[in-house]
Amino acid sequence: MRGGACAGPEPGGEGTAADLPRPRAGWYVPDVAILLCNDDGISSEGLAALRDALAPLDELWVVAPDRDQSAISHALTLQRPLRIEPAGVRAFTVDGTPTDCVNLAINGILPERPRLVVSGINRGANLGDDITYSGTVSAAMEGTLLGVPSIALSLVAVERFDFGAAAAFAHQLASVVLRDGLPADTFLNVNVPDVPAGDIKGVALTRQGKRRYSDAIVEKVDPRGKKYYWIGGGPMDFVDAEGTDFSAVGRGLISITPLHLDLTNYASLERLAQLPLTWS
Repeated sequence: MRGGACAGPEPGGEGTAADLPRPRAGWYVPDVAILLCNDDGISSEGLAALRDALAPLDELWVVAPDRDQSAISHALTLQRPLRIEPAGVRAFTVDGTPTDCVNLAINGILPERPRLVVSGINRGANLGDDITYSGTVSAAMEGTLLGVPSIALSLVAVERFDFGAAAAFAHQLASVVLRDGLPADTFLNVNVPDVPAGDIKGVALTRQGKRRYSDAIVEKVDPRGKKYYWIGGGPMDFVDAEGTDFSAVGRGLISITPLHLDLTNYASLERLAQLPLTWS
């Protein structure tokens, strides 16, 4: 069963995990606040920049992992209990995944249902097929599954992280989504190029691109002579196709890719229907 956790402190108070009351059956209060999450952890500069940028829009609540949870995808912790700790005013850490954070926040920690979930600002790109691994994107996916409009934001950088432009655009985009909403079962994956704000060329609605993966497995030997491995570390490459998130960012544009929860490949249904599949 998904959901079910502890609920949060009174609005405006810090509270402690022990103060969190249990949600009741049919528990409902009006939509009010914005929920922030990420996969880089509660201490990330990207999360701090996002919080500062969105603070003028509405009451903010932060529920984020207590450590880096990058590339954890849409994992939900079911094999052990989760612990919630206060991390300031209307801010909590969870010793779990970004999906855990959003689920606990919406189903228990927040004293009210959020109007919007914003995940980020991620330290690095979430483009193309890489979104399937992304904890940042998965936090927005979880918000959408729970019926809350959601946005994932990433800064396409590797070493130097200046979140100024991404934070400014987060404010603008969140304002629009709060006002106009999003299509049903749809969330936005936003990637901001690593250039000064004045050099950004504009905004593009894009489709998900295609990543070329290298066989980057790094093999090492520990002091006891046993082999161990690191996955990844190869150069980032992609199919250069017009209209994709990769293409837009490469041209200095902010990429907005609308993603939806239905993973059905409708184009293949007619062909697959011709296969001689029977049950006897």
